[in-house]
Amino acid sequence: TIGNLLFKRHLRVVQFTALGFILLLQGCALSVPAGIEPITSFDVNQYLGCWYEIARLDNRFQRGLEQVTATYSLREDGSVRVENTGWNSQSKQKKTIIGRAKFVSDDQIGHLKVSFWGPFYGSYVVFYLEADYSVAMVCGSSRDYCWILARNPALPAGDIARYREIAQENGFAVENFI
Repeated sequence: TIGNLLFKRHLRVVQFTALGFILLLQGCALSVPAGIEPITSFDVNQYLGCWYEIARLDNRFQRGLEQVTATYSLREDGSVRVENTGWNSQSKQKKTIIGRAKFVSDDQIGHLKVSFWGPFYGSYVVFYLEADYSVAMVCGSSRDYCWILARNPALPAGDIARYREIAQENGFAVENFI
C-alpha cells in the first residue's frame, strides 16, 4: 500500500540521518584540539607496559578514583589492549575497565582512537613524550581531557611543575589538575 511505502521511505530517511549524525559525532570524537600536535616517530612497542597517572583533569569516567594506572599491550590483531585501573577510596574497591585502541592514521603518529564501549571511540592524543618514554602527556578531542603519565608512580615536584607548565602552554586548565 501507499502508506506502507511512505513509512518505509520515512524509516530509511531516519536511518540515514541517524547514521550521518553518528558518523559526525565519531569524527568529532577523533579530532585533535586546535593547536595540539600528536607526536611523530611514535613507537608503540616502547609505549607498551604500565603507566602511572601523575595528574589529570577531572572527568566523569574517573571521578573518585586514585592510584590510577593504564597498562597497554598488543593484541593479536595489531590493536592495543588498554587496561585502566583505579582505587575508589569511598567504596574501598578497585575499578578496572578494558578497552581497545587503534591508530587513527599512521602507526608512527601518537594519535589513537580508544574504545571501552563497543563501536564508540574517543581520541587519544600523545602530544608530549620524553625521548626515553618515561613520561607522556595525553589529551582527548578537547582541552577538557589531559593526563600526565609516568613509568614511575611518583615524580619529583620540579618535574611535575615542568609538565604542568607544558600543559598550560598548550591551553589546558592546570589549576584543575587532580
